[in-house]
Formats: sequence, structure tokens, C-alpha cells
Amino acid sequence: MDLPVDEWKSYLLDKWALLPKSVQVTISTAETLSDIFLHSSSLLQPEDEVFLKQLSSSHLVDKDYDAPLFYREEGNKKFQEKEYTGAAVLYSKGVSHSRPNTEDMSLCYANRSAALFHLGQYEACLKDIVRADMHGYPERLRPKMMVRKTECLVNLGRLQEARQTISDLESSLAAKPTPVLSSYQILQRNVQRLKMKIQEKEALPESFPAALTNAFEAMALGEENKQISGASHSVSLCTDSLKGRHLVATKDILPGELLVKEDAFVSVLNPGEMPPSYHCLENKWDTRVTSGDLYCHRCLKHTLATVPCGGCSYAKYCSQECMQQAWEHYHSMECSLGSLLLTLGVFCHVALRMTLLARFEDVDRVVKILCDKAGSKDTCLPESKNLVKTFDYTNQGESKENSKVGEPPIPGCNVNGKYESNYNAVFSLLSHTEKHSPEHKFICAISVSALCRQLKAASLQAQTMGLKFPELKAVTPGLCADLTIWGVAMLRHMLQLQCNAQAITSICHTGSNESIVANSRQVRLATGVFPVVSLLNHSCSPNTSVSFTSTVATIRAAQRIAKGQEILHCYGPHESRMGVTERRQRLSSQYFFDCSCPACHAETLKAAAAPKWEAFCCNTCRVLMQGNDVLSCSNESCTESVSRGCLVSRLQGLQQQVHVAQKLLTNGKPEQAIQQLLRCREAAESFLSAEHTVLGEIEDGLAQAYATLGDWLKSAAHVQKSLQVVEARHGPSSIEIGHELFKLAQVLFNGLAVPEALSAIWKAEKILLVHCGPESDEVQELREMRSCLLNPSFIPAGPVV
Repeated sequence: MDLPVDEWKSYLLDKWALLPKSVQVTISTAETLSDIFLHSSSLLQPEDEVFLKQLSSSHLVDKDYDAPLFYREEGNKKFQEKEYTGAAVLYSKGVSHSRPNTEDMSLCYANRSAALFHLGQYEACLKDIVRADMHGYPERLRPKMMVRKTECLVNLGRLQEARQTISDLESSLAAKPTPVLSSYQILQRNVQRLKMKIQEKEALPESFPAALTNAFEAMALGEENKQISGASHSVSLCTDSLKGRHLVATKDILPGELLVKEDAFVSVLNPGEMPPSYHCLENKWDTRVTSGDLYCHRCLKHTLATVPCGGCSYAKYCSQECMQQAWEHYHSMECSLGSLLLTLGVFCHVALRMTLLARFEDVDRVVKILCDKAGSKDTCLPESKNLVKTFDYTNQGESKENSKVGEPPIPGCNVNGKYESNYNAVFSLLSHTEKHSPEHKFICAISVSALCRQLKAASLQAQTMGLKFPELKAVTPGLCADLTIWGVAMLRHMLQLQCNAQAITSICHTGSNESIVANSRQVRLATGVFPVVSLLNHSCSPNTSVSFTSTVATIRAAQRIAKGQEILHCYGPHESRMGVTERRQRLSSQYFFDCSCPACHAETLKAAAAPKWEAFCCNTCRVLMQGNDVLSCSNESCTESVSRGCLVSRLQGLQQQVHVAQKLLTNGKPEQAIQQLLRCREAAESFLSAEHTVLGEIEDGLAQAYATLGDWLKSAAHVQKSLQVVEARHGPSSIEIGHELFKLAQVLFNGLAVPEALSAIWKAEKILLVHCGPESDEVQELREMRSCLLNPSFIPAGPVV
């Protein structure tokens, strides 16, 4: 996904292996990015480009005007099965392949509006109705769409517009009577009912959480940090020879305090699992749902009502505005390169987009300076003192009074010492050129070279598209005269991304359709570059938490941070997710450093023992087992011992049985799932620690099953047991425990257990506010539940025991 597809990587590795030793040495010992790029790109042959083109052809990103009918019919099947989300996605695929101003496009939009209406997305439904009308929706079907429009307006409380739409409908029907009059009579009754419902809602007082939530809502960046854009005045930028650039607290910081809020300089939506070639399949059109079908390709907003690019079927947006901005800033160049970019991987795509977003004269100027200084190792490194001086396009002409005489500026800062989220800061990020393997640099350089050779053709096609579709303004700057300069910049960015790319994540809620218990998991949505967030150093036990809203990253303090203490972020390997050996190996291989954070140091001092969430226990006395190949009971009076291989085999068998139970639950057989899970729990308790992850999964499954049956008392009891396992692994203030408490609050709310539900809501909100902030979906839902519980008309149940 990040790097090129496996077939292209394997092809290039074979090509590398066949190169003369002298050529390999030349590339391996090259001291500048320019030399690496020029030597590698000179080896790209026509047959290599032919092979790459064959690989790219499996990604169907062009418009196919035969596809809309297929997708509309498939969407209709989903619609009849009341799978409205799936139907909406299929209609969107149809829109993406349709010609503008055709019946195909208008029908796809109209059908999607019907799916959105059933999903309660009334605003999106109205927009699709307008789009259907703009693209020539058939006059014979218009009364049906006007009925839907009226219902949306009533549901939204826009009664004046609803009355006008009804009047227009009546006029239309009077001019040309049709059988739709019966629908109009039904509409009149529904309008009256919805008016009464809206009046009832308006009469209810709006309820908000009390002091705790208001305090967090009021937290903002406050006074602008004069040294770092998008950062709180509670942090400052420092640098030294060991830590490099890093952030430090300028005052005592409380948990939940907002430290950094930064929009990505660049982001690219991860494509997800892409469809294979369709040479042997009945249909060449793919019906699977990927991230590209559900999120805006520019702002990453979740949407089922996508607006397609006019030139390709791949790029989709949440609005016409996002589509136009993407076209102006970068997509006019990327549009014809979609299949190639999917083949070359996300990192190559991000590298291209970074140079497209930068002013090309800056790319030209910086890389030329690097090239002119060939022979100095510093030409590859952002720490070069000369590099910082090459950019000052944001504050040209300003006073340099803030610069300290004799003190070199921190890389990425402008002449006034301010670090801003711009291309200057992006270019200053470490590329670790000398630490990447020669093979990796060769793969990146050849891939970038192949992309560069397609850019001129893409530029011409962008101009043609601009003439063909006047609404698409071809304002993207032209290519710099020397594509080598652009290629060197992109190669630098590709090498930077291994250490500086940030996974933009989203919280995904999963669970059976019938169950109110929602499992939360983090999914990788996109890859982005955040120059300010990149300043944070790693810790396996960080003192901050990061969350994302669209393309904006928010860093909050996860615990109290003392004045002068470093602000630390986790790069992925966390002490609650993996052992110290695996963490250090991952950090070393990807980020090129040996982690010596306090968590790693403390673990290395301990005796080699499995963490409780992976530990086995004695079958006789329930005490933890210890040892290597043969495990013995840690109770000195117990002589129990067993081979690790035997216990691992039992664990694997148990995990298979738990999977069977989860499948039963998914297939709507909760009673059978409960019996299976109870047998699994009995088996697990005989040899696994009480905090073992598998026991937590079993308790969570039981909670899901009982919730499906509506037995909220038992469901809550099992969620509370699952909570104990989660807390043992992740800690009482972790985001994981916040998600689990959110789940408990849902169960107790549905069980009408008011005091217990309010308590769970308060605990969950307190933790989730620290990690996610007041705008998160879970916090918003917790607020709604509390508002409902505190309503005088709410009927409570007895206590949950």
C-alpha cells in the first residue's frame, strides 16, 4: 500500500540483482540525492515502462460508459433488500462512470437520493435531488422525486419550503393529471404528522452536560504560539545533538489540554484492497466497498453522497467545492495518472502531491542548491545550514530581530525563527538517505523516474480537460523546465515518508446489526504529512494522545506534563501492545533508532516474563507460570510444570472455538453463540491468566450476545468483566478503557438503569474528552444519552446488579 505493488518491487529487485557490481556500488555510495536519482533513472528502459503499464492496467480508473446501468441494477437489488448503505455506494459507482447531463447520471443520483432518505440523511438526499434535476431527470418521474423532497424538508423542519414544494407538485399534477395524486394524499397526512412531531421536539429544552464537559469545550489553543504555527503557547521548540528537534512544556500541563492542532500539509486517501484483474471473471466492474467509496479524496470527510471527478472514475469528493479545489491544487495533474499512482503506492502519490502543492519555483530553487553542492554529504540532509535559508516565501521582508546572532536557525524555521506548517518545514524533515538500503533507494528512484516521464503527458491532458469541462479550471502551475529537479524533490519526499508519514486514523464501530454493543477499533484511513506533529519524539509510553477530524490532527496531553518535560508521541509500538524486544526491532527497522524510553528501560530490567494479557496460569493453583520452553508454577509449593508448546497449541485451539462463536453471533444465532462462549470461558480459565486478551474477547462476545437478546443485565455484567481485562492491559486512563466504558454506557442506557448508566457515561466522557475532545462522535452520543436520562419524562428501571 505505502510502497509499490509487490510485482513491481520484485521486478526492480531482480533488475538490481542483474546490474553490474560497479553500477550497484555507484548507486550505493552516491552522496547526493541528485546522483542517486540520475544514476538510477538512466537505467529505466522502455521494456520496464511497458511492464509497469501492464501492471497499472489492472486498476480500472477511467470512465466506462457501459457501467452505470450495471451499478444501478446492482444498487436496486440492495435497495430491495433494504441494504441502503450498500445501495448508495453502488449508485455512487454508477455516477462516477456516467456522462454529465445524461439520463444515466440523473437516475443514479435520484436512486441514491432514495437510499439516503431511508438512511435519514435528508440534507444529502436534497442535494442529490438537485443534482438529478441538473443532469436531466425525466419529466415522467419528477412527481415521485418532489414527494421525496417534500418529506425531507418536513423532516428537517423547513416547513415553508415544504409547503412551496407541495404547491409546485399540485400545480404540476393539475396541469397533467397522473396516478401520483394518491401519493399526494398520503403526503398531506404525513406532513401534518411530521409538523406535530417537529413542534414536540422544539418544545423540549436543549440539555447540555455540566461543568466537566464545558471546561473541555472551552479548551483551545488560546494565544497563538509565536514560534510554532498551530501549537499551544504551552509548548516550545528545542533542538540538541541527541534528540534533534523536539517539543518541551513551557508550563505545567493538565490532562486533556490541547497542545497542537494542525491540518495536514498533504494527505492521500489509502485505497484499501483494490480489485484484481478481471480477465477470468464474469463482470469487469467491481462491487466491493473500499475507503475510496466512503470518504472524500480531498478532505477525508465520510460521505455516501460523493461527487465524482469529471475525468476519472476513481477520485470522489464530498462536494463540488472539494472537487474543484482538488482539481486546481493537484488533481488536474493526477487525474490521468490514477492507475499508475495506485501501482506505485501511496508514498509515491504523497511525494507527487507534495511537489504539486508547493510553488514549483521553490522546488526548483531548493533542489538546484542541493545539486550545486554535490560532493558534500550535507546535501542530502535537512540539517544543512544552507537549506534553511533557501525558503522564506511566507515572511519575506519581515524584520530579523528575533534571530539570535551567531546561533544557527532550527531547520524548518524561517528567518524570523518561526516553524510553520509549509513546504519549508516539509523539506526539512529527515530523509535518512544514508540509512536506507541501496535496494530501497533504487526502487524509489526508478519509480519516481517512471512517474516523471508521464508528467508532461499528464500536463497536456489537464489542459485538454480544462477546455472540455469549463468548470474545471486548469490553474495548476506548469512543470518546471527540468523534470530532474522535480524528480529529486519527489525522491527526497519518498525517503522522508518512512519516518515522517502519519497514519490518519478513524474510529470504526463494528458489531452485529441487532446488537447495540459497538466494538470500536482504529482503522487507517489515509497517509498524511504534519510538519508540526513530526517534531514530537517517540515514547513507548507517551504523554500525549492524537486524534483526527478529517485532515486535522489534534494532540492532547494524556496525562499531567510538568514544566520542562518533553512532549512525547507514540509512533506505533506501544508498551501495552507488544513486548520490548518487538518494539525495539520495529522502531529500529523503520525509524533507524534504538528506543531507550523509560518504558523500554524498565522492561529490560525485569525478569523475562510474558505480560499478563499473554500469560498462562497454573491449572492447579491459578498462579502465573514462568519459564521458557518448559513453564513452571511460580508458587514455590506447587510442582506443576508443562511445555510451552502444549499451552500454545491449546490456546490456538481455543481461539478457533472463539472464532466459531463470533461467527454464530454474526449469523444471528446468539443462543448458540452463548453456549459456545461459555464452554470457551471454562476452558480458558483452566490455563490462561485472568487478564488474558482471549478471556476479554470471550466476555465481550457474551456481552454482544446477551445484548442481542435484550438481556441488558447479563450484557452489562460481561462488559464489566471485559473492562477488567482492558484495564489490566491498557491502564485505567487509556483510550481503550474509554471505548469499553462507552460500550457499558450503551448497555446500561438500553437497560434503563439510570444511576448506573449516568455513572458509566461520566467515566467514559471524562476519559474520551482527554483523548478525543468534545467533537468526537462517542462524546456526542454520551451527551445525548445523558440528556435523555435526565429528562423528567424518562422512565427508569431497577438497578443493574
